[in-house]
Amino acid sequence: MAKSTKKKTELPSPISVDNGLAAKRHQLGPVEAVSRFTDFDIHLFRQGKHFKLYEKLGAHVIEHQGVIGTYFAVWAPNARFISVIGNFNGWNKETHALTARWDSSGIWEGWIPDVGVGEVYKFLVVTAEGEHLEKSDPFAFWCEVGPRTASIVFDTWYEWTDTQWMQDRKEKNKLNAPISVYEVHLGSWQRDPSDPDRHITFKEIAESLVPYVKEMGFTHVELMPVMEHPYAPSWGYQITGYFSVASRLGTPQELMYLINALHEAGIGVYVDWVPSHFPGDIHGLYRFDGTALYEHDDPKKGYHPDWKSYIFNYGRNEVRSFLISNALFWLDRYHTDGLRVDAVASMLYLDYSRKHGEWIPNEFGGRENLEAISLLREMNIAAYSAFPDIQTIAEESTAFPGVSRPVFVGGLGFGMKWMMGWMNDTLKYFEKDTSFRKWHQDMLTFSLVYSFSENFMLPLSHDEVVYGKKSMLSKMPGDEWQKFANLRVLYTYMFTHPGTKLMFMGSEFGQTSEWNFQQSLDWHLLELAPHQGMQACVKALNHLYRTEPAMYEFTFSSEGFEWIDTQDRENSVLIYSRKSRDYKQNIVVILNLTPVPRQGYRVGVLSEGEWVEIFNSDSEEFYGSGQINTQPVTAEKENWHGRAYSLRLDLPPLGATVLKLKKE
Repeated sequence: MAKSTKKKTELPSPISVDNGLAAKRHQLGPVEAVSRFTDFDIHLFRQGKHFKLYEKLGAHVIEHQGVIGTYFAVWAPNARFISVIGNFNGWNKETHALTARWDSSGIWEGWIPDVGVGEVYKFLVVTAEGEHLEKSDPFAFWCEVGPRTASIVFDTWYEWTDTQWMQDRKEKNKLNAPISVYEVHLGSWQRDPSDPDRHITFKEIAESLVPYVKEMGFTHVELMPVMEHPYAPSWGYQITGYFSVASRLGTPQELMYLINALHEAGIGVYVDWVPSHFPGDIHGLYRFDGTALYEHDDPKKGYHPDWKSYIFNYGRNEVRSFLISNALFWLDRYHTDGLRVDAVASMLYLDYSRKHGEWIPNEFGGRENLEAISLLREMNIAAYSAFPDIQTIAEESTAFPGVSRPVFVGGLGFGMKWMMGWMNDTLKYFEKDTSFRKWHQDMLTFSLVYSFSENFMLPLSHDEVVYGKKSMLSKMPGDEWQKFANLRVLYTYMFTHPGTKLMFMGSEFGQTSEWNFQQSLDWHLLELAPHQGMQACVKALNHLYRTEPAMYEFTFSSEGFEWIDTQDRENSVLIYSRKSRDYKQNIVVILNLTPVPRQGYRVGVLSEGEWVEIFNSDSEEFYGSGQINTQPVTAEKENWHGRAYSLRLDLPPLGATVLKLKKE
């Protein structure tokens, strides 16, 4: 997006706004029949092909006949009457009625003079049965801080200064680039020490989050939902304002400030997007015009038993336009670099979390939700067509084929998919007592059977550190030293395993308690040496990942991985190689998954020459015991592990060693 030359103005506070109209309350001009829709807009909307509805529906401040006012438009085809109510008219239900378009599109619209940015409003919807509903605007750009629920007339203008990032992100965001994601819940990453109950704003968070992520070496952040959600314990996944930022964290422009600052620091931004369900808050999308408008009427299709929420009607064209427009909105107006799509599995299957008789088969008698599959494909096509440098990432936990394969070969069209099987197997393995691990080595090796069937991202997300699952550190067995050592070798395994990476905030320094969305991370732990060491280890792993081509060049291809030995179960040792286009850049990874150090352990390698240790998770810098290989090791011409050369080195206890040929 080109830099705007428009003069930036201070935005009014929604608490004190009156736009100079205090003396003219109840004397505003009537609603005028102004429309921003063309016949082609209506055609696209009704066909489910209008992907920029945020430019049409909602509230837009425009000039009409020399007067500034706000154009309002809302889709409510089954309503009998709709008006705009707000402070500007004393919440009068009759004075500012909208007009239903003549074309049976179900859109009501009108322009009200002297209503501008900062004005609080709702739509008064009279249903066919005569019920009066006060609804928030589904396309509002901002809203009141809860428990109040009105929308606020706002804009999404911002003077972006991230031009360099936007020009370069094709390289930073491509599938064969190192992508290491730091997942963040902005409401609990950090709180104001003087008032822990207060959420610090997007802009305040930027001052500490941006330099921290840059220093730690993560390439991207993933923001858990930043859309408006009245119920804080939903962590943002029960959205009422799909086009509105969470007002408790600030204005649209403050979120843009944060994203802009991350981009200027060379850090990409993914945001969570939730097209799978929405809550039943009376002011929201639920039964918007008195009917099941956005959702299905039949609870066997329209009600989600897990989250006690409502499922979008993916077969309704106007709803498809709404959802795809929303996906593109966050890519367009907020310069985000991708969408992590939540709960895709729940969308793909009609019987998801349902018993026999609680769901309705598709037209062919199957369990696949054909309408949702079609929507996801169309969303990905639209997103990549409009913004070819972005990535979409599916949280999908089943074996549904081709999630991250192009639509033209029958896939869903996502760029990446979370590797939930790897996550489950890995955590189960590392939770086991080290003396029992020799019987469970296949839990670490099995992932390579299917690693290249999709473009996998390895997720250690927020879902793994809540609801009694314990923090990442607390999952680990053994005494304090062993817990930290186990976690360091787990992270090394993750960073050296094929696939992109995702780590939830706090896990990088060994948070001891489960994540609590109501309070800050335990940053005080960084006063202690073990946590400092853990943080230093993750920082070093990010550096290793970004600087060693073998770690990422073939991240989604079997060309980039080779097992060297999976058979030393007795010692619980695994050895593998990550490969680059240049064999001299190849690395060898050795995992010793017990607390017993192994002296003079022989490892087969393909190349002669001197090998150097470029990473060791047992380094004293990381709070390890310091059993590292400080000197180069010369490969001997002795066949081992089916390779012509081999070398002897010392394996640290509960440690990972990474080797590379010494540069000539």
